[in-house]
Amino acid sequence: MALSGAIKQEARALGFDAVGIARVAAPASPRQHRLLARLTQWLERGFHGTMAWMGRTPEKRADPRQILPECRSIISVGVNYLTEHRADERPGYGRIARYAWGKDYHKVIGDRLKQLDHRIRSMAPEAETRSYIDTGPIMEKAWAEQAGLGWIGKHSNLVSTEYGSWLLLGEILTTLDLEPDEPASDLCGSCTLCIQACPTKAIVEPYIVDATRCISYLTIELRGGQTAIPDELQTRLGNKIFGCDDCLDVCPFNLRAEPTREPAFQPTALTLAPGLDTLAHMDESTFATVFRQSPIRRAKYAGFLRNIAMVQRNQ
Repeated sequence: MALSGAIKQEARALGFDAVGIARVAAPASPRQHRLLARLTQWLERGFHGTMAWMGRTPEKRADPRQILPECRSIISVGVNYLTEHRADERPGYGRIARYAWGKDYHKVIGDRLKQLDHRIRSMAPEAETRSYIDTGPIMEKAWAEQAGLGWIGKHSNLVSTEYGSWLLLGEILTTLDLEPDEPASDLCGSCTLCIQACPTKAIVEPYIVDATRCISYLTIELRGGQTAIPDELQTRLGNKIFGCDDCLDVCPFNLRAEPTREPAFQPTALTLAPGLDTLAHMDESTFATVFRQSPIRRAKYAGFLRNIAMVQRNQ
């Protein structure tokens, strides 16, 4: 228990806003079997689209011991990325998802996660660890829920009573047998605001998202020209050129969340008010330079221009 408390103290000292611990059962618990069953069903329905990597070895995603043998605990951490700014919604401007307004969270959080990993092994030299920030075959939201950081809402994002859904997650798998936290309780109740707000009806039923209809998938993960996106979905993009916050913007828990203290997530003039004409005339070299430290690189130059062209047509 003392070690668990010390790890949490170190995590907060490094700037993590939320930290919790989940126990990994051996053999796999009924809950882990349910996770695998839900993931398998989701994949069988084709809801992962072209994200083929999600279909590889789903058993590994549901069982951390297949990543780190003898894994006993998962330390989940979160950093608040909400800022006080509002996006410019006037005609002639696009909309970028909030998490991409500032610097790439993979770098910001990844560096801190490595430091926390190092401090854990300094406190417990016998420990084996693996750390991930949105890059490994980990069902990070499910483990964050088990670690008490929040619950998975009907929009399939994690919801915290303190930070809403404005948490970027990371995790450390370890062979240490740490004191677990109480799992979070689902507080969505009868609310369906996120389902109603989705422009493309991607939330096909509570807690299940068809990624092939989700604007975040369409504008970031999906490769190809405009013909890769059905016309009826193109018109529903509205002004969104990278990601979507619609299901988050209406959540009551998100409306009362406090802004972040992290300067790296503050927006630039370009991400807060991305002028469509300016971006449409940006060459590939400029794109690479301007978004060198931004998550927007994920869409690739061709994909970003495709998104801009669709939004210009919508406007």
